Amino acid sequence: MTVLIKRIEWLVELMGGLARFCVLALVLLVATDVILRYLFSIGPVSLQELEWHLISPIALLGLSYSMKHRADVRVDFLYDHFSVRTKAMVDLLASVLTVAIGLIIARLALHYVAQSYQLGEGSPDPGGLSMRYLLKAFIPFGFSLLALQGIADCLTSFQLLRDPGKIRATDATTSTAGAA
Repeated sequence: MTVLIKRIEWLVELMGGLARFCVLALVLLVATDVILRYLFSIGPVSLQELEWHLISPIALLGLSYSMKHRADVRVDFLYDHFSVRTKAMVDLLASVLTVAIGLIIARLALHYVAQSYQLGEGSPDPGGLSMRYLLKAFIPFGFSLLALQGIADCLTSFQLLRDPGKIRATDATTSTAGAA
């Protein structure tokens, strides 16, 4: 079970790296767009659309990455006072719901992506980007990745319920990271 958890979290970490790369690319594109627009009076539509397109992988891949690193929102002023067993039960319930929601949205989004592919959907703007279905494919991919992270969290919570002495390494290092 531990091997499966580590493999899932490795994949989530890898996709989180891709999301971080997209953030860097977005910053560089916006800076380039500003320089081109205000210094050279050039405003390529494709560059502006690419900026919008980069938001999709940032958000959709970042969901599971933030969950892995416990940067999601949680009501810690209550959670911190729970016993280890109660925390594991709350985490297990939240993880099961995360898996369910992730899989439902991923499944529903598949038709949306397929329809976009069949139509050969592209930008309606002249000079815009084509193959919009590639962008839309991040929806089922991102929510499937979220469901995978939910499975890893379910397994971790289950292990903790079986052996309350086990503390997950990321919980010990990021116990208050992102707490709300």
